[in-house]
Amino acid sequence: MREAQRLRFRVFYEEMSAIPNPVSALLRRDSDRFDRICHHLVVLDHDHRASLAIGAAPKVVGTYRMLRQEVADECFGFYTMNEFDISPLLACHREMRFLELGRSCVLASHRDKRTLELLWRGIHAYVRRHRIDVMIGCASLEGTRPAALAEPLSFLHHYASCPAGWEVRAQAERYVPMNILPKSKIDVKSALRSLPPLIKGYLRLGARFGDGAVIDRQFGTTDVFVLLRMSDIAERYVERFASSATGEAA
Repeated sequence: MREAQRLRFRVFYEEMSAIPNPVSALLRRDSDRFDRICHHLVVLDHDHRASLAIGAAPKVVGTYRMLRQEVADECFGFYTMNEFDISPLLACHREMRFLELGRSCVLASHRDKRTLELLWRGIHAYVRRHRIDVMIGCASLEGTRPAALAEPLSFLHHYASCPAGWEVRAQAERYVPMNILPKSKIDVKSALRSLPPLIKGYLRLGARFGDGAVIDRQFGTTDVFVLLRMSDIAERYVERFASSATGEAA
């Protein structure tokens, strides 16, 4: 977990524009109270040991943080609740098992299809083991000026909003409209190009997005709510994630 936190610090605070609190700055680790109740998925670079002393640990180059609903209910809820009102969603689907994904990042030198696929194979193995029905979480667009993000935000609003009965809205006091441009003014290809790779990946899997964005000034991002139902993931992706490399990723 500490190695995952160090990776998160390197990506969020050194590469991007997040502002660390005094403890994070001193330890050079991104951490919060949710870390101790979550499971942490990591991708390891075993070749890294070849250039170090014998017995050196493999390098953590990718990570995801995962929080199951039953754990969240026993502790202090989901992290997502800080930004989005998900209570109606959980109440309407009490028969479903929810999993929150968060704090996703990959080291710049390993930001490629292989690393992302390993992360998703690991998630798929975890989801199957715990019989998860729905994945939720926050995804970020870099920057805190909605006007500068008008095209991608408007695209998500018009083309990928949550279906009826699954709507989620940003907390009222933090709500930022995503419907900035009319649908007729959106250049779909341009909007897709402007989306972060993580959000494009969610879209390919069949994810939908909530109503309203939230500005996270500590991390220098504009956050959107992500909903991914297991039943919406295309069969070709399920087969890919369930391939023989699943055990390696898990």
